[in-house]
Amino acid sequence: MELSRRKFLGATASAVIVAGTRAKGKVFGANERIRMCTMGFNGQGAGHIKDILGMKDDAEYVALCDVDSNVLEYASKRVEATQGKKPKSYKDIRDALADKDIDAITIATPNHWHSLATVWACQAGKDVYVEKPMSHNIYEGRQAAAAAEKYGKIVQHGTQSRSNSTLIRDMKLMHEGFIGDIVHSRGYVYKNGNRNAIGHGKPGPVPENIDWPLWQGPSPDHEYMINVDRKKPGLYIHYDWHWFWEYGNGEIGNQGVHEMDIANWGHNRGLPVKVYSSGGRYGWDDDAETPNTQVTTFTYADGTIMSFEVRNLGSFEEMDGGSCGNSFFGTKGFYVREKGFFTYKSGKMNEREAIPVEAPMPEDANKWVRFFRAIRSRKQEDLPVTPLEAHLSCAHIHIGNAAYRLGRALEFDPKTEKFKDDDANKLITREYRKGFEVPQIA
Repeated sequence: MELSRRKFLGATASAVIVAGTRAKGKVFGANERIRMCTMGFNGQGAGHIKDILGMKDDAEYVALCDVDSNVLEYASKRVEATQGKKPKSYKDIRDALADKDIDAITIATPNHWHSLATVWACQAGKDVYVEKPMSHNIYEGRQAAAAAEKYGKIVQHGTQSRSNSTLIRDMKLMHEGFIGDIVHSRGYVYKNGNRNAIGHGKPGPVPENIDWPLWQGPSPDHEYMINVDRKKPGLYIHYDWHWFWEYGNGEIGNQGVHEMDIANWGHNRGLPVKVYSSGGRYGWDDDAETPNTQVTTFTYADGTIMSFEVRNLGSFEEMDGGSCGNSFFGTKGFYVREKGFFTYKSGKMNEREAIPVEAPMPEDANKWVRFFRAIRSRKQEDLPVTPLEAHLSCAHIHIGNAAYRLGRALEFDPKTEKFKDDDANKLITREYRKGFEVPQIA
């Protein structure tokens, strides 16, 4: 571990010098492929690998990184079989970031690793695609955004709705006043699926294939917990770390971050000045900490509001309402995601008219096309979402969760990004394991 850290710090020291003298980064030739590494791929990261392997003209895999040796071995064989070249295998992200053959990294670890890996990657001269949420707390998100700017790196956040051409067009229309001033925005997540009671845990042996200290990373050392009710590698591993404050951010920070990003994008008011959040973990007997039902209301400096709902017990699909969505209510009409713009009813029940849209549709390009384009151009405007915009959306999640955890309404200062509450301010950052602190850049 210590050897890896020395190697990494030496590499980042050189990268900082390079970043300070040539912030634009490497310029790629027209036929030069971007050399990739993915960190964490038992879940979402497997999708990264599959998608990027399908973009042979843009990128190739030179390395993979995972703390689970079984997962690492499986993915390495899959990549070799697909591209005909075996990638290097790393367990420690610091070793991977010291590899000069890597141009960019995608990060799909548990949430508590997202910001640190992003900052380290920027310091090491790598461009970054980081899964949602970009941060585990408010402080981390600000540092990740600052690192992208300071070191001149491309950092794209994994809220892929920002690449949706229809949403790009419709958000622009709303910002231009197409339905008047937006006074209320609403987002919701009603997913169940694999969101069920997770069972109970007790201290137990760590599987030989998992490096538990590295898995914890920025988190102080905790006992490994086995699951006594379910046949899983552990209580947290894999996936159920989402439901513990130490590693995840609950459903509002899981699927919810996608809809929160859309809500924040459309409402376009920055950070709130007040927040209230309530709910609970209903109907399930398990050891998880985060709510399966949560309603949060944000109030902004101009008095407008944004509400956000989470429910894992069931969805609206039974009533053809969908499991995720967004609505925006303006002074002249309203917008429903995937359905369009409408007038308010004229007096009769459910009487409303669709508002026709004549604006041209922007380019239809997916998240990876936009990411690799930005890496080649070195232009932030080629990104579908800037690191700062990503931070603001993720900060909404953390602000809402702070109010939920404390059980009271909170006031927030958008300028300082602090609460007007001493207990709440303790949740802005966290205690870090020595050697895995998220460095202060902003």
